[in-house]
Amino acid sequence: MEVKKLMKKIDALRKYMYELIEEKSDLVDPEVVAASQMLDSALYEYYKVLEKKKDK
Repeated sequence: MEVKKLMKKIDALRKYMYELIEEKSDLVDPEVVAASQMLDSALYEYYKVLEKKKDK
């Protein structure tokens, strides 16, 4: 269940980041960078969960 939740979160963050990129037209805009960092964090969390499941 946790994996599905994280996948939804990742999808939402990715969409949010793409919308910001279109709006700002600047990849180094602080809001775009912050959105990218949030997405990176969620992806890291997702892969940690997958690794835990793999080790079991």
